[in-house]
Amino acid sequence: MPQVRELAAGETGIVFLAMMELRPNFPSLEAFVRQIDGLQRPEGYRLIGSFDDAANHAVAVAGFRTGHNLAWGSYLYVDDLITQSSFRGRGHADALMRWLFDEAHRLGCDQLHLDSGTHRQDAHRFYMKHDLAISSFHFQSGDL
Repeated sequence: MPQVRELAAGETGIVFLAMMELRPNFPSLEAFVRQIDGLQRPEGYRLIGSFDDAANHAVAVAGFRTGHNLAWGSYLYVDDLITQSSFRGRGHADALMRWLFDEAHRLGCDQLHLDSGTHRQDAHRFYMKHDLAISSFHFQSGDL
């Protein structure tokens, strides 16, 4: 049974293997930890991991933050959500989503949001199963 818990600064490295399946652009564990603990955590980014008895690291991870804006009110935004491919189908992503929804409720958030790449159809089915709807297009500029 998946066990989910929030990870403090100093524990960031235990999600590295899972996160690299979604964000493979980091050249090293050290660069990843520096990015999360040195830059993103001070801006409000938080991490949760899902653990399996068969591994000594988090096999699934979600990174998220909270905020307020005119369009959504108070919200919880999921930046990252991934399960290592060899651990999929064991309930880890479901456990992460339950934790995220519970945290959004606990914090009094009005909504939960996330973006998902257009090529990630399996992820889209998963999000819709959790009552998330495709509500907008996301636009971005090229490199600035």
